[in-house]
Amino acid sequence: MQSINEIKEILSRCSIDALPAQLKQWEGDSRKGVQNVLTSFRKKYERHLQEQARLEEILTYERGCWAAGYALVAGIDEVGRGPLAGPVVAAAGILPQECKIEGVNDSKKLSEKKRELLYDEIYEKAVAIGIGMSSEEVIDEINILQATYEAMREAIKGLGVEPGLLLNDAVTIPGVQIPQIPIVKGDAKSVSIAAASILAKVTRDHMMMEYDEIYPEYGFGKHKGYGTKMHMQAIREYGL
Repeated sequence: MQSINEIKEILSRCSIDALPAQLKQWEGDSRKGVQNVLTSFRKKYERHLQEQARLEEILTYERGCWAAGYALVAGIDEVGRGPLAGPVVAAAGILPQECKIEGVNDSKKLSEKKRELLYDEIYEKAVAIGIGMSSEEVIDEINILQATYEAMREAIKGLGVEPGLLLNDAVTIPGVQIPQIPIVKGDAKSVSIAAASILAKVTRDHMMMEYDEIYPEYGFGKHKGYGTKMHMQAIREYGL
């Protein structure tokens, strides 16, 4: 008879698609420890099914675009419109058709560790990625909205290929000839926009971590430039 640890090890090595068949092998095992292990892996499989269903749902916009003849669809999102310090960063990303990356979602719903892992996977699988940004000086000169549009236009140029259609998180970007579809809360509804939100967030966070080393008294590594109590106190103490 296999030990509980041996069963757990077998299930841990098992592919997610083969998991249901493997679980059936020990359904009749009366040991409480075994049943606890089976329950844990059943929950894991259920989470997998839920995630697959969510990924199917957030491919809806892209599938409609592909069906309409747009082979290359770029998702666009930004981060940094709310902070008191640091640039606004935009990302544009084109994923392969039917690309499913488990966990891709609105970056605000993900942990820092998860975002970092997904950032690497998106870069590995994407057809093209473009990053654009507007500095604090540009933001002060032309205002945050116009600076955001400028960063988005730069991200589109950075793709290196011209997409047939843009899926944007809630905005229509002026000065762009490519057809656009603004989607309210698009980072939770479109896989392409969700991927772009992760790219933009991680890119900007990395920059703020570098600023943290240059200006450690402000705590940029913790709040990333947002107007937290800690940041406001640092501004009062050390100036802008």
